[in-house]
Amino acid sequence: MSPVAHTYRPTIGLTTQTLHSIDGIPPALPSSWVMNQRYFHAATAAGAVPWMIPLLDDDLTTLRAIYERLDGVLIPGGVDINPAEYGEAVRPECGNLDPARDLVELQLVRWAIEEGKPVLGLCRGLQIINVSQGGTMWQDLASQNPAFHKHDFFPTAGFERDHLAHEVNVVPGTRLSHILESTRCPVNSMHHQGIKTMGANLVVSATADDGLIEAIETTGEPFCVGVQWHPEVFEMSDPHTRDLFGAFIDAAINWAANNAALSATPRVGVGD
Repeated sequence: MSPVAHTYRPTIGLTTQTLHSIDGIPPALPSSWVMNQRYFHAATAAGAVPWMIPLLDDDLTTLRAIYERLDGVLIPGGVDINPAEYGEAVRPECGNLDPARDLVELQLVRWAIEEGKPVLGLCRGLQIINVSQGGTMWQDLASQNPAFHKHDFFPTAGFERDHLAHEVNVVPGTRLSHILESTRCPVNSMHHQGIKTMGANLVVSATADDGLIEAIETTGEPFCVGVQWHPEVFEMSDPHTRDLFGAFIDAAINWAANNAALSATPRVGVGD
């Protein structure tokens, strides 16, 4: 752990989504940017100061200014990525889309990977990391490749968010394997899409028994990890999940220290 970990809380940006992209939201409601509170609570419990990022897809100057104030970027779960972002037409099985969110998240992740700023992607977040580096997606696992097992254990179908749907095989020697300290890990599963081809400079760090890629990371030292499951559900109950968030937060602290953010900008530390 960083020597400043107990005195500095890194600022972690969490992206949002357009309210009307969510199933069942009446179009007559005012347009809003929203995000599940679980992600913010998980980041806070790990020692971060969460920052809600607006979808300023038409104002990249302001988006960049927000990004420069962050020590790390967390991409939460959400609706499907527009297949146009990876060069495909939309299939009928593809769900709701949020183009503004796509543009903002892809830009943030590209900036972060290029500059070595820590990134953690959860479910859709893993997919954004992959697409940002030129990877492609299965738009619907069940209809496009029946060899895949069931992965869409959605709450709307009666499953609890903490339902452990299957296990993943963690690749030895990866950053994720060092964090989880295990070669098998039970996970929840709330997605109908998945990685088809990997983006550049990414490696697989976990797979399901059916071969579906369940976790990826970048090569080299900078922290960039994406998992297909929703660990924020287990942050308070599972030590390995706490270790995942903790490793991300430690990387953000180190980023801040290495980039002189601690001395250049007044911050409020834990216990101040």
